[in-house]
Amino acid sequence: MSFHKYIFHYRFSGKSDKPLILFLHGFMGNIHEFDEAISLLTDEFYCLNIDLPGHGKTKILDDDCYKMPKIADALINLLNELQIERCFLIGYSMGGRLALYLTLKFPQRFHKIILESASPGLITDRERLERVKRDEQIARKLARSVEKDDFRKFLDNWYNQQIFGNIKNHPHFEQMIENRLQNNPKKLAKSLQLMGTGVQPSLWDKLKENKKPILLLVGENDSKFVEINRKMFAVNQLCKLKIIKKAAHNIHLENTFIFIENIRNFF
Repeated sequence: MSFHKYIFHYRFSGKSDKPLILFLHGFMGNIHEFDEAISLLTDEFYCLNIDLPGHGKTKILDDDCYKMPKIADALINLLNELQIERCFLIGYSMGGRLALYLTLKFPQRFHKIILESASPGLITDRERLERVKRDEQIARKLARSVEKDDFRKFLDNWYNQQIFGNIKNHPHFEQMIENRLQNNPKKLAKSLQLMGTGVQPSLWDKLKENKKPILLLVGENDSKFVEINRKMFAVNQLCKLKIIKKAAHNIHLENTFIFIENIRNFF
């Protein structure tokens, strides 16, 4: 499906007569991000996965298409083309930032929203500038990782970050890496430069006015995002916060059954 400059690659799972969940993956993910979780949900839900711009097999025509407001508009148009008037929404990390933007701009399109390890962006200009500089350095390294071995080394280094806890010890970590390797590093670099936390609109003020039920999921071993999500919980009474045991940033991989349980209970 396309919206002017977008040709989205997507996949449905489950039965079309069930309630629909739209899943938005994180940075360097693709439509396989939630495979294990979805396999446990298809008896109760119809699941839609989309490769976001710069990821997987989705095609775009110019750099402007990487920007969050443009992607959000294009996703709403895709839902229109698919004749999906309203649905549930789940976003992880980068996909969670996009899911929050969609919720605040198009609240009528979503029943309830789950944000996994997400944030409303950065508040001050100084924070955003510092983040943009850091992301530019990372993007340059990514863009140079054209050989598969170089990209694998980049990914190995990426998952040493504190927010990911002990994810490298997880039995499905290698499969996750294989999924990440299906992406194009140069396109990922563009995504980071044009849709990263430093360049996205800050959503903190708009979050205060949110009128939709939102469940915030964050792993107990991801201290940075525990703090961010506690602040999110404090600014809007329709936000619920769950801190998940035995998980860091990637809850749906590290504690899949608890992730599923929260989806069932909330949706």
